[in-house]
Amino acid sequence: MAEPDLTWEQEVERTTAFWQRLGLPGLLDVHTHFLPPPVQAKVWEQFDQAGPKLGREWPIRYRGSVEERVAQLRALGVRRFSTLPYAHRPGIARYLNEWAAGFKRDVPESLWSATLYPEDDVAAYVAEGIAAGVEIWKVHVQVGEFHLDDPALDAAWALLAEAGTPVVVHAGHAPVGNDYTGHASSARVLERHPGLTMVVAHMGAPDFTEFLDLADRYERVRLDTTMVFTDFELGDAPGGPPAYADGLLDRLDRQRDRLLLGTDFPTIPYPYVHQLESLERLGLGDDWLRAVCWHNAEALVGAGAEYPLDPGR
Repeated sequence: MAEPDLTWEQEVERTTAFWQRLGLPGLLDVHTHFLPPPVQAKVWEQFDQAGPKLGREWPIRYRGSVEERVAQLRALGVRRFSTLPYAHRPGIARYLNEWAAGFKRDVPESLWSATLYPEDDVAAYVAEGIAAGVEIWKVHVQVGEFHLDDPALDAAWALLAEAGTPVVVHAGHAPVGNDYTGHASSARVLERHPGLTMVVAHMGAPDFTEFLDLADRYERVRLDTTMVFTDFELGDAPGGPPAYADGLLDRLDRQRDRLLLGTDFPTIPYPYVHQLESLERLGLGDDWLRAVCWHNAEALVGAGAEYPLDPGR
């Protein structure tokens, strides 16, 4: 079970021991969030209210300032991490992308992140972002309430497929589905743009099988591990724990080169190390963990420049 009462020193010790035991230089986490403070406050307010888009209590573990949270990831040994802004309405993507560009300048090891939304100028700002060097994009159809194959996005998908820049897509039904979630619109986009590097957030939970089928069909589809297999996901979610299909672990083993570490830091209700230990207890072996926690993401986005993992030690 997750141990919410771990001290910070214990968190650092256990996380560091995890990646050092595997012989890794640290961790590469493709699914973390940093947002402009006013936007972050609004997002956390939704979590605090446990509103209809969450369906359950969701205590947030890491509430520090931007600077404090960057320092926490560095102390844990997370070599590269994303900001993953996500637009929830028209007209906000450019603002979020400008803030994320500033974050990249201040935190050079971070993954330069950006978002997109179905609106008139989406192809223009996606082209600008690609040319500037954005390393990863994010869309969240549950929050934004749009279909991935909205015609307004078609030109943007074409640009991203040509560039090869990964796009983290939250399209699964978890935590609470709506008319826009599910694998169907992802499948339609990939059919039209088979070269798109789509990273399926949360492994598409709870529809793991359907999204793994897309990874079988399309060479550049990846899935991130965000919150999957944790006690929080396996616990008291509405309707009970998700039913893992027979053969899921065998598929995860076979598709180890398609899986990327993601955590959803800072908006998680348990210590960061619990995600790592939840993956370890699947029993798929150290080589699998090395691939998921470092090598696959390194091949996709690079390891970044050297920097002191924990300047305090």
